[in-house]
Amino acid sequence: MSLPEYATVYNNFDAAALEAEILDGRLDSGLNVCHEICDKWATDPQRVALYYEKEGGGDGTLTFAELKEKSARFANYLKSRGIGKGDRVAGLLPRSPELLVVIAGALRAGAVYQPLFTAFGSGAIEYRLERADTKLVVTDPVNYPKLNDVKNCPPVLCLAAQQAGSDIPDFEQTLAEQSAEFEPVMVKGTDPFLQMFTSGTVGKAKGVAVPARALMAFYVYMKYAIDLRDDDTYWNVADPGWAYGLYYAVVGPLLMGHATHFNPGAFTPESTYDMIRKYKITNLAAAPTAYRLLKANDHVLPEGENLGLRVASSAGEPLNPEVVNWIRNRHYCPVKDHYGQTETGMTCCNFHGLEHPVRQGSMGYSSPGHKVVALNEKNEEVGEGEIGQLAVDVKASPLFHFDGYTWGEKDPFVNGYYLTGDMVICHGDGGFSFSGRDDDIITTAGYRVGPADVESTLLEHAAVAESGVVGKPDEKRGSIIKAYVVIKSGQEPSEDQALKDELQELVRRRLSTHAYPREIEFVDELPKTPSGKIQRFVLRNRAKDEAGA
Repeated sequence: MSLPEYATVYNNFDAAALEAEILDGRLDSGLNVCHEICDKWATDPQRVALYYEKEGGGDGTLTFAELKEKSARFANYLKSRGIGKGDRVAGLLPRSPELLVVIAGALRAGAVYQPLFTAFGSGAIEYRLERADTKLVVTDPVNYPKLNDVKNCPPVLCLAAQQAGSDIPDFEQTLAEQSAEFEPVMVKGTDPFLQMFTSGTVGKAKGVAVPARALMAFYVYMKYAIDLRDDDTYWNVADPGWAYGLYYAVVGPLLMGHATHFNPGAFTPESTYDMIRKYKITNLAAAPTAYRLLKANDHVLPEGENLGLRVASSAGEPLNPEVVNWIRNRHYCPVKDHYGQTETGMTCCNFHGLEHPVRQGSMGYSSPGHKVVALNEKNEEVGEGEIGQLAVDVKASPLFHFDGYTWGEKDPFVNGYYLTGDMVICHGDGGFSFSGRDDDIITTAGYRVGPADVESTLLEHAAVAESGVVGKPDEKRGSIIKAYVVIKSGQEPSEDQALKDELQELVRRRLSTHAYPREIEFVDELPKTPSGKIQRFVLRNRAKDEAGA
C-alpha cells in the first residue's frame, strides 16, 4: 500500500474540512467531547472501547455503549453535587475501566478532567488540587491514604470504599443510584476539557488547560504519525496520568472509535511481551525508556520470534540509533520518533502514515496544521545546519491550541512564536534534530522533572541547608536525578547513608517516585553566580564527567 506524500498532505491541509469530517459538533457553536470520543461510537453495542488487564490477574472489556451509560451516571452524580461546566474533576486512579468512566463522565458534564499520576506524593497532589480549585477527586483504596495528608482536600469518591476503611462514598454504589440518561453539556472549541500540569525549572509545576479544539490536533497525530488503522490493535504503554498517555492512549484512539488497551501492572519486559502476544498488538507506542529496557533484556525475547508488530512509535526524548536498529532487527518493524510537549501536543514527527525522507536520529517534520521553526537569540529563523530554539509559528499553525499557562505563570510567546525551550538543528528541508534543553528540565525514564521541585522538597529536611539537582547521564533511563546537598553546620558527617535514605524517602513521599534522586552527594558548597543563584550547568558538567559521558 503506497502512502500519501508528506508534502502534499502538509501543503493542502484544510482545518475546516477536517473539522467537518471528524467532529459531530462544531468548535464555534458547540460540541461535547464525551459525545465525540464515546457516544457516537456507542450505537454499535459490540464495539469495544477498552481491553484491560486487572491488577490481581484476569482481564475484561468495556464497550462504547457501556462507557456511555456509566459516564452518564457519573455525570448525573457530578450535577447533583453542583459540579458542571469548567469545574475540575480529578482522577487519582490506576489504568482501569473506572478511569475511563471518570474521564468520559466529567467531559459529558462539561467539566474539565484533571489527571493525578498515581506515583505522586501528597505534596504534589495538594499543590495541583489547590491550584485548580478541584471540586472532586476519584481514587481507590491504594491511593486514598495520600489524600489524608492533603490540606483542604476536596470531596472524595473511592472505588471499593469499604477497603479504604472510612465512611467516604463508594464509587460503584454511588453510580448505581444515578440515572443512565444525561444530555451532554455543550462547550466551545476554546473551552478547556483537560487540566494538565507541566514541570518548570523555577518554582512549581505550571498549569496547562487544554481546549476542546485540541481534538483536531490529536486526531492528526493519531492518523498520520501513529498511523492508527481500522484493523490495528493499538497499545500506548504511557500512563494517562501524563499528557502522552491521556492525549494518545485515551482521547486520541477513542476519538477515532478505536479500542485502547490498559495494563495497570509495572512495566517489565516479560509483562510487555505477554501483553503484545495476548492481544496481538500491531501498533505500539511507548517512551524510549521502555524500548531501552526491552533492548537491555534482549534475552527475554526468544530468538527469531516475530510478535507481529506493524509499527512502533516513541515520544518523550530522542531515540538513539542502536535502539532503532534493534527494534528493526528483533521486531521486524520500524520505530519512529515523535516530538511534543504537554502544552502543545505532538508538533514535530516522523510519520508512519506519510511518505517522507527519513533522517537517522531526527525528530522529523512539522505536523500537518503546525509550522515549527528554529530561532536564534534575536528570534529570527535560522538556516540549514544552524542550531536554534524550536518554536511554533502561531499564525501559520491552525491546529496550535496552547493559549498560555492557566494562571499566567510564564509567558512563552514572543513576536508571534511559541518558544518550546528545546534546542534543535535545522536541516533546511523542514526537518529538525533535537540537540538539548535550553533550560534545566531533567528527562528521566521518559518523565520530565523540574529540578526546583526536587530542590525545594529536599530543603524541607531539617539537616539540609542547600541543594542543587541535575540530570546525570544513564544508559537505561537517559538520565538519573542527582542531588548535590549541603548539610547544615552541626549536623552528622557527610557520608551518612541513613540521611541519604531519609532524603530519598522524603522526595518519594512528597513529590513522586520517579522524581527522587537516585544519587545524593554531600558537598561543602554549591557553585553560584555573584547574585547567589545556583549554577546548575556546573553541576551538570560535573555529573556528566562522573558518568564518563
